Amino acid sequence: MAEILAVCRVEQLLPDQGIGVTAIDKRPVGSRLQVRPLGLFGDVQANRKHHGGASKALYAYAEEDAAIWEQKLGRPIAPGLFGENLRTSGIDVNGAEIGERWAIGDELIVEVTCPRTPCAVFQRRMREPQWVKRFTEEGRPGAYLSVVKSGNVGAGDPVRVASRPGHGVTVASWFRGADASQAVALEAAEANGRVALAREMHEAIDNLRSRGLLVLDK
Repeated sequence: MAEILAVCRVEQLLPDQGIGVTAIDKRPVGSRLQVRPLGLFGDVQANRKHHGGASKALYAYAEEDAAIWEQKLGRPIAPGLFGENLRTSGIDVNGAEIGERWAIGDELIVEVTCPRTPCAVFQRRMREPQWVKRFTEEGRPGAYLSVVKSGNVGAGDPVRVASRPGHGVTVASWFRGADASQAVALEAAEANGRVALAREMHEAIDNLRSRGLLVLDK
């Protein structure tokens, strides 16, 4: 059964030489937490331009992927170390389609919006050489989630796929190689009302178009 293994929120704000302060230090909590449009109750999004807002209300990372990193790095990857709010088990986070919805527990419904893009803050957090490059090449980014229906969440809550838009573009496929064919599929799905793409996805598609890599007949 797919489930939430841990719910993590900010333990403390940490000074960061690049952006001043970061809320990447997430730790598991023992109690259930309310989830609202901007994320977990009591959590902090220190930089909403890049790491927060409604389209990035929650960040999910799979225990299965964390276990692979443990083998590669030779160190524990405890829940929250990657800055995730939800450590999952049994659900294919990276194989989720953009716009896929998950039902968590009895109330909460979330939507997969985009993959996580590693940054210098993440590299400083991990203290691993060339971490951004290694994380990118591994292709296990985890997924950002928006909140479709507020509710509460706790460790042990079941997770199930409530709906899938069917365009075939997954978190991993977009992260590993965003291209014209995937962009076309996403925009067609949006035009047909099967998905409402997050701002980040529109910006990424617009970037492809500005580089001459995507030409669509209007």
